[in-house]
Amino acid sequence: MKLTTLRGAMAALLLGIVASASAQNYPAGPIRIIVPFPAGGGVDTAGRLLGQKLSEAIGRPVLIDNRAGANGMIGSEMVAKAPKDGYTLMVNGANFVTSPTLYAKSLYDPIKDFDAISLLAHAPNILVVHPSMPVKNVRELIAFAKARPGEVLFAGSGSGSTPHLAGELFKTQTGTKMVHVPYRGTGPAITAILSGEVGSMFMPALTALPLIQSGRVRALGVTSLERLPALPELPTVSESGLKGYQSSQWYGVLAPAGTSPDILNLLNGHAVKIMQSADMKERMKNSGSVAVGSSREVFAKFLQTEYSKWAQVIKASGATVD
Repeated sequence: MKLTTLRGAMAALLLGIVASASAQNYPAGPIRIIVPFPAGGGVDTAGRLLGQKLSEAIGRPVLIDNRAGANGMIGSEMVAKAPKDGYTLMVNGANFVTSPTLYAKSLYDPIKDFDAISLLAHAPNILVVHPSMPVKNVRELIAFAKARPGEVLFAGSGSGSTPHLAGELFKTQTGTKMVHVPYRGTGPAITAILSGEVGSMFMPALTALPLIQSGRVRALGVTSLERLPALPELPTVSESGLKGYQSSQWYGVLAPAGTSPDILNLLNGHAVKIMQSADMKERMKNSGSVAVGSSREVFAKFLQTEYSKWAQVIKASGATVD
């Protein structure tokens, strides 16, 4: 064996021994979870719930660090460049895989720059219409929109938002020419549909539930592949005539690429146990979400699928935030 080859093999062995020892002592101190959005939103809530339970499980402080900006890209870039020691993690959502395509210049690669730990939960939107709209289900909305190209409006909480892209996917799969009307946030978008300024919206489930129950909007379908536990009588969009349609906000935990597999496996074990507990399932149900807790491999495959799917939708729609 050549000397250079021998040295390389010895160095790799030494690094493996050090990494193994490091993983055995992990965690020896506080863990920081970066949330790349402001406090109070869905991603922040998911991060804080996980952080609280993880701290209890490992007996170490878990600190939430909100680093908002550029639709989540600022905080995500920080995590991509953080030390690969398991002490800096990230909880992120659907914007994680859509922002790199929406912006002309991406600050990170969602597949190459991160190691998937676990999909925590998903929160579907609900396709709702103003009560004045003469449609009672998804099939009727599709027929109504096809008969009136360019006339049916749907509200969104800004270009590139989850409700916006859910509508673009709906347009792509139905061949309709519905028109997106962007508003400055979810609140103004909801006000617009309640007033009848726009006829439809792919509304976050948590916000939609009380409006549906009070009759202020009419629900047509859930955007996940499974029915929502909080509204089991409402069919999915997929089973209502648009087979395979799926568009949901989701929450997952990740680490910088190159983190020790032993540390990743340890964190995954905790995340799965936390999310599959009866307490967390009930909390998620009450917030219009569904607790998951997946393997690392399932979450990694999910990220790749979502990244590819939404890149195609964004390209076809011409959506941009630049």
